[in-house]
Amino acid sequence: MFARTFFLATAGSALAFAAPLAADHHTGEKPSETGEKHFTGADIFGLSVAADPQISPDGSQIAYVRRTNDIMIDKAVSSIWLIDVASGAETPLVTGAGFHASPRWSPDGTRLAYISTESGGGAELHVRWMASGQSANITALAESPGGIAWSPDGTQIAYTARVAGTGLTLGKPPAKPEGAKWGKPLQIIDKVTYRIDGGTYLKPGTTQLFLVDATGGAPRQLTFGEYSNGGTVEWTPDGKTLLFTANRKENWELEGQDSEVYSLDIASGTITALTDRYGPDAGPQISPDGKTIAYVGYDDVGNAFDQASLYTMNVDGTGKKLLAGDFPASPDGMEWNAAGLFVSFERDGEHRVAKVNPSSGAPTLLEPRFGSTYYALPYTGGQWSVSEGGAIAFTTASSVAPPEVGVATRRGTKTLTSLNAVSLGAKVLGQTFELDVTAPDGVKIPAWIMLPPGYEEGDKVPTILEMHGGPYAAYGPEFSVDYQLYGAAGYAVLFTNPGGSTGYGEEFADRIEDNYPISNQAELMAAVDAAIAAGYADPDNLFVTGGSGGGILTAWVVGQTDRFKAAASHKPVINWTTMALMADFYPFFGKYWMGGQPWERPEHYWSRSPLAAAANIKTPTLVLVGANDYRTPRSEAEQFYGALKLLGVDTALVVTPDSSHNNLTQSPSQQAARTDSVIAWFNKYRTDTDEEATETSE
Repeated sequence: MFARTFFLATAGSALAFAAPLAADHHTGEKPSETGEKHFTGADIFGLSVAADPQISPDGSQIAYVRRTNDIMIDKAVSSIWLIDVASGAETPLVTGAGFHASPRWSPDGTRLAYISTESGGGAELHVRWMASGQSANITALAESPGGIAWSPDGTQIAYTARVAGTGLTLGKPPAKPEGAKWGKPLQIIDKVTYRIDGGTYLKPGTTQLFLVDATGGAPRQLTFGEYSNGGTVEWTPDGKTLLFTANRKENWELEGQDSEVYSLDIASGTITALTDRYGPDAGPQISPDGKTIAYVGYDDVGNAFDQASLYTMNVDGTGKKLLAGDFPASPDGMEWNAAGLFVSFERDGEHRVAKVNPSSGAPTLLEPRFGSTYYALPYTGGQWSVSEGGAIAFTTASSVAPPEVGVATRRGTKTLTSLNAVSLGAKVLGQTFELDVTAPDGVKIPAWIMLPPGYEEGDKVPTILEMHGGPYAAYGPEFSVDYQLYGAAGYAVLFTNPGGSTGYGEEFADRIEDNYPISNQAELMAAVDAAIAAGYADPDNLFVTGGSGGGILTAWVVGQTDRFKAAASHKPVINWTTMALMADFYPFFGKYWMGGQPWERPEHYWSRSPLAAAANIKTPTLVLVGANDYRTPRSEAEQFYGALKLLGVDTALVVTPDSSHNNLTQSPSQQAARTDSVIAWFNKYRTDTDEEATETSE
């Protein structure tokens, strides 16, 4: 549930070294004297990221979103481009001022729906006629649409959008004299979820389903009431019914994990629940013959983590059966068309896709390895789509570049774009190697180390243990801006998937059940020991950092050991009691992660809180947080900073304005400055006074 970050540990065993993963042509090259060949904070502005590749039904074209960081406005600019699959030729489709995203092909491939602010107002639904190149604003909306889904005959488009509501009122102010300037009115809150990370404080309203003619006109609202409806929106092949996900039960606000798959009869508006168990059921995809629905879900038994499985049922909700329950992680994407049933999931530090037999559930792993568009840190992930003939468009994975657009067909797999070839072509980048790590109890802990540019065998270099968040998430050998900046400053970066990480089965994820972050300590220290034993890490120059779950682990680790010269804790949780009641999803954390509310298990909350061991901290620790972080609230970081000050531990507090929990809500300049503040903090305590490393943060 935390967004993007990680964990720590003590003890362990080691071993070591393999060929570089996704090896780059700059391997082993010495950096220049000026450092110009190193990746710098300014180079973030030169990056482009390929996202949301949508292949046309016939497989001949791919529309995708290109996000490029603009140095003049200090933010990412999105545009929509078209690739001819046969030739690789690219054409800009929707560019210019505004936000352009979510391209979706009509069933016949002649039109492309997308979301854009090109008209100068808010986000609107547009359609482009591909033959003529003409586009039209189909419907103007108060807020951005989502879940765009074409009807099978291409005449209508279903989508979701927020509908404003009226909040609770209590009393009223006195009459305001004409011309008077008064303070803002009271803000009265009575909803369970009243703020959400990345969305600030929520205005009254719900998400509803709509239908609009594909040539424009007034939309028709299909769902009503206090429930939010949405998720995957899927048409039945006959065009008469929509499938969607929601929690339309009386206690929906407090039961955020409980959801059902519903069908909506378009003619009558009748809504029918097709699933009924306690737990999340979502992501409906219907078979081409319209008889069977595939979906994912699990029975909620109150665990912090439960792995979802793939199920099928008849179109009327009968005949439910488990189709495939042995994925290494929860299925996170699904598409069912004439080419078959395709399902994506995490696996061993990668994001992969399999074609699943709809009768037996047997999966066939396919060649593409997807890459995450979250270029700040090396999380697994990826975006993809499938043509009617089975060609897969996807975002590619690499440890030395952000994702490009790839395509996999019967003729093989190839990369179609090279968005960063020029900007990164002259750079000497850090290279990533797999590291063999075994926890004290004998369990293998997946781990990698990125060595700094110009590393020569036998060098022992300052090493940063960087830990992912989630905690139910995973790292892999992916490109990371933060890591390349650390590498340019002369640091190796050690990163792992300790217990709790996904992609290795439910038993591995459950290693932190009811004891996180305590159990990760030994696993992570084993990784540090392995990096030292392999001859990479200088044992006298060890540093530790991480964000969200990794920020928690950083705060925990410095209370358990003094082996690190300095630490940087990004957006931590320091006190589970305050976090459980202040986070945006507070109905979730106490019930699932802590096994009860703070007043029910006070000692349990305290024993798992880094604050409990604060008196042991001697490590100089930088604390960082986004000003608008509601997931691990700013107050947690400020508590940690205050405690360190009272303890006399060297510390500083770095607050990123207008940033929420997700690092990519920071502007490119803020991303660069935040990472450089960590480098400067580590350089302050680094015992080798390498001139180049010191100059990096000046």
